[in-house]
Amino acid sequence: MPAEYIPASFDPLSTEQISNTICETFERQPLVAMTRELPRFEGAGLYAIYYRGRSVDLYAPLADLQVPVYVGRARSSNSATGETVREPYPLYKRVRQHRISIIEGGLPIAEFRFRALLLPDVHIDLGENGLRVGYQPIWNSTIKGFGGHEQGATTRQSKKSKWDTVHDGRRRTHGGVIHDARALIEQVKAHIQWQVADYDHMPWPHPAAETYLDLDVV
Repeated sequence: MPAEYIPASFDPLSTEQISNTICETFERQPLVAMTRELPRFEGAGLYAIYYRGRSVDLYAPLADLQVPVYVGRARSSNSATGETVREPYPLYKRVRQHRISIIEGGLPIAEFRFRALLLPDVHIDLGENGLRVGYQPIWNSTIKGFGGHEQGATTRQSKKSKWDTVHDGRRRTHGGVIHDARALIEQVKAHIQWQVADYDHMPWPHPAAETYLDLDVV
């Protein structure tokens, strides 16, 4: 008796397929150096930060992979109200803020890169979700707190984040330390081992080669 045959099913406009397409397009964008102040650009979109060095042993296993240490978004509208944000440079300002955080956290900024893609808000959300779920970036998951804005005067006594515990030095006020840095580092190592082992299981193909944009020489 012949085996049962069922044709493949494909919906090019499904949420999953659109998300995968955004992630694949995103990873074809150049990796941009963060050593110098970034040139200002308009627009909202998706961005991610990558480690591309060798001196930070903690993140060195990710240096040759498309695994970001952090994924974020900058929207053109308020996610709660839908109102348009008047700030014309939301994506630029987020990446600029993160550059300062990396430097203040004592990490070698020359060994970090970012990539970005301008997108409509609805597609920003799909792309960010795809990258976060697929890679579970270390600064989004295991040691949270990197992307937090400086607190206002009424909330500055909140406890030090996990990221600030591991990478101490940002110029902000904390109410105290509640995390064990050594324990967090061990969690980071274990999580990165999982990321490396799971690397080939992404639902979109990795680019064959990376392109780089060095703002020091452009």
